[in-house]
Amino acid sequence: GFRTCILANTWLDDGEGRLRRARLLGRLRREFPALLESCRLGMRQPEPGIYSHALQALQAQPHQV
Repeated sequence: GFRTCILANTWLDDGEGRLRRARLLGRLRREFPALLESCRLGMRQPEPGIYSHALQALQAQPHQV
C-alpha cells in the first residue's frame, strides 16, 4: 500500500549520453506512479516547492511521508 515516486535533480541533456538516460527514465516511468525531474518542474532540490509538487503528485500529506 505504499505510493512512491522518483524525485530527480536533473538537467536537460543534449550530450552524447542523452539516449541512454532517456531509455533509463522511460523504464523508470513504467515502474513508478510519478517521475519528477527538476529540470521539467523549473525547481531543484532543496527548494520547498519541489517537495510540495511531489506530495501533490502522490496525493499525500506531509505527515504521511
